[in-house]
Amino acid sequence: MLLLQFSTSHYCRKARLALGYKKINYQVENLTPGLHIFKVKPLNGLTTLPILLPQEEGQPKCIADSTNIFKYLQEYTPSPSIIPSNPEEKTKAWLLEDWLDESIGTATRFVYYQFRANEGKNLDPSLSSQLVIKVVRMQYSINSAAVELAKKRLQTAFEVLSIWKQQPFLVGDSLSVADLSGAALLSPLARIPEYRQNYPWLFERIIQIHELCGENLPPGLESKSIVKEN
Repeated sequence: MLLLQFSTSHYCRKARLALGYKKINYQVENLTPGLHIFKVKPLNGLTTLPILLPQEEGQPKCIADSTNIFKYLQEYTPSPSIIPSNPEEKTKAWLLEDWLDESIGTATRFVYYQFRANEGKNLDPSLSSQLVIKVVRMQYSINSAAVELAKKRLQTAFEVLSIWKQQPFLVGDSLSVADLSGAALLSPLARIPEYRQNYPWLFERIIQIHELCGENLPPGLESKSIVKEN
């Protein structure tokens, strides 16, 4: 299998976590934002990543979108499952996955790129990095007002996901699409000191899920050093 991705995308990280958890052998091809459309659009008419290419006879040519990749991988390799067998838990897991995907992942992007454009600029002050940040901010209309709304959405997310303080999984007694989504889509916040200091339990859980999936830790968590709450 081949995963077409942006190396820094938290949505592409979602797909890698699922592939890793299911122990599926795959390769990645990192594409350049902007230029990626020449590779991607001929495949399905869209311009978004990730895209998974099974590259096997009898399998779909490509699967676009991290949620669709979850569903495909569950059918391709049913065990270990990332979908609870209990109907109520299954519904809850998918609801959380959808909310994290459609709302919280976007909020994370806004807050992260606002940080990188300002106090976090020294993380990588290179011209190429700053150009990418500028393009992303323009593409998604990231401004101060939008970032303030995103911060409020993140605050709600921390309240909803605080169950991670007491138990390792958001739904049921095993890892699900909800855990994979939360661990991936909130991971960019590890670069922001405010979140590292105020929500150590969140990043402890993100680390544990990445290790469970055999995926490299996100930037900011490589040392596994988490600041404890007072």
